[in-house]
Amino acid sequence: MQERGTPLAAGITIAPVAESDREGIIDIFNYYIGHGFAAFPEQAVPYGFFGFFLEACKDYPSVVLRDPAGRVLGFGLLHAHNPMPVFRHTAEVSYFIRPELTGKGLGSRILAQLEREGNRQGITTILASISSLNDGSIRFHEQHGFIERGRFIGVGVKNGISFDTVWMQKDI
Repeated sequence: MQERGTPLAAGITIAPVAESDREGIIDIFNYYIGHGFAAFPEQAVPYGFFGFFLEACKDYPSVVLRDPAGRVLGFGLLHAHNPMPVFRHTAEVSYFIRPELTGKGLGSRILAQLEREGNRQGITTILASISSLNDGSIRFHEQHGFIERGRFIGVGVKNGISFDTVWMQKDI
């Protein structure tokens, strides 16, 4: 287990999400709200939305990547797929990286840490719900062992554009 503040490379650390990460996390999330289909809200969310993230990942692993100055570079979390106890071994994953840092392995590091921590907590299956218009995320998940298991056609509409949700699964 990597402890809080454990260095990864070039001064980047990975640690559990903390209250001090509120603005950095929401700023990254809001970027993706306004630029494509990686985040599902249509309008930017206030900093208070951070509480939604904290509640969603309560009792599940969450991680943040920080640079040496403490700036949030990316974050990820596992959350319940279904609140019924029979689904306790299955979690959904969400993560976002500062846009200028995508493709540099940071998402892979976040996913690996969430898998390790999730496995320690008894999670055996991770699911990802992805917009069909987010080709990069679909490729990322395929490259990391996720398999498409289903697709709900035309169930999302963001800014007047219809999209499917692609469900992908990975056993850990």
